Amino acid sequence: MTTEAPRVELTPAAVELLRKLRAAHGPLMFHQSGGCCDGSAPMCYPEGEFRTGDSDVLLASLAVDGVAEPIGFWMSKSQYEVWAHTRLIVDVVEGRGGGFSLEAPEGVRFLIRSRMLGT
Repeated sequence: MTTEAPRVELTPAAVELLRKLRAAHGPLMFHQSGGCCDGSAPMCYPEGEFRTGDSDVLLASLAVDGVAEPIGFWMSKSQYEVWAHTRLIVDVVEGRGGGFSLEAPEGVRFLIRSRMLGT
């Protein structure tokens, strides 16, 4: 029996930041769009603040130790078509992103690293 790798993973730095953001803002969600503004950066919002719909795909409900509820990771369908064969790894790097993501005031930003599925 083989175990399928998760579609979305979190680095230890991302987990630490998500715990901090959860304590300050309540339940969280991610959305990654295919748009021109930060299209390759996952944006973190209070859960439900970004409205998802038929043009979005829920890739994962991420369990984070120390966070009561899973964190949904959504992606636009158009972006998903490009990344469908990829495992996404949510990481944190220094610097400010150009969007409304909750981590912006912290002087860091979420970033996607990726691996082809099966590797």
